[in-house]
Amino acid sequence: MAQQETEVAKEVGKRTGRDPIILAAIGSVLLSWYQFYVRGNKEYGLFIGLWPPTMLAFSNALRINEISRKVESSASTLFDRLLQ
Repeated sequence: MAQQETEVAKEVGKRTGRDPIILAAIGSVLLSWYQFYVRGNKEYGLFIGLWPPTMLAFSNALRINEISRKVESSASTLFDRLLQ
């Protein structure tokens, strides 16, 4: 069972670097800096600067739910095998 959990974690870890949410968060940070420092629009820059943590938190919550579902399904399969 621990090996299955490790495989699930590796699979999710491989996708992390290519996750579009990470790219969107990086773009949002750059846009925030541009608005704040270059254009001088501090309020808009701060507003955009709040987007990356929100996007990353939402993405993290979805990823945790996905891993939890996979672990629960493998645990129930293991439990069924033990009962047979």
